[in-house]
Amino acid sequence: MKLYFSSLLFLLVFLSSCQEDTKVRAMEQEKETQKRDAIFTSINMGWNLNSHPINKTSNDLTSYWAEWRVFLNELGQKPKSSIGAFQQKAKSLSKRAVDLNNNIPIEFNLPEIKSRIAVLTTKVNSVNLYIHLNQIPDKKIIKLLQEINAEVVSMQWQLDEIKHKSEIKTEEGESDMLKMLDTTRAIPMVHDPKLKPHK
Repeated sequence: MKLYFSSLLFLLVFLSSCQEDTKVRAMEQEKETQKRDAIFTSINMGWNLNSHPINKTSNDLTSYWAEWRVFLNELGQKPKSSIGAFQQKAKSLSKRAVDLNNNIPIEFNLPEIKSRIAVLTTKVNSVNLYIHLNQIPDKKIIKLLQEINAEVVSMQWQLDEIKHKSEIKTEEGESDMLKMLDTTRAIPMVHDPKLKPHK
């Protein structure tokens, strides 16, 4: 009888623990779903990337620098459905940012543009990294998105400045004067042992 009673007690404890375990798991899943929904809502509200050219130079570049045009188009397409869609978009943006280093038009293939592309690429890659974490830091992502907007604007102003500088005509003899001021072109000093220093 004792064996029957203890077996029955064990079975009841086991069944009740299974039910509690199922309830606990269901509650945890519900909390995780709510948290994921809140993160999605937060990122969805903060994902406002500006893809419109802000000046004529930037707009003109879209016609003959394919990588710039594709990057801006990618920026302008906001995901809508899920965190997975945002993850896919971040991955795609990351690739497009890296591609900006390809086929840079000659007049803009300068260190100041390459450095801006590098900064932009780093920020886009950071968004891509953070959005793929198990615990997604939505506030960091939103801050990075704002910084990406600032970098895109900054790069467009830099492109415009380079364009305007190239259109300024140099005065007669100015290029020769600039060459003379260039210290890298100076004739190196050669030590001649025959020459004695002045006393």
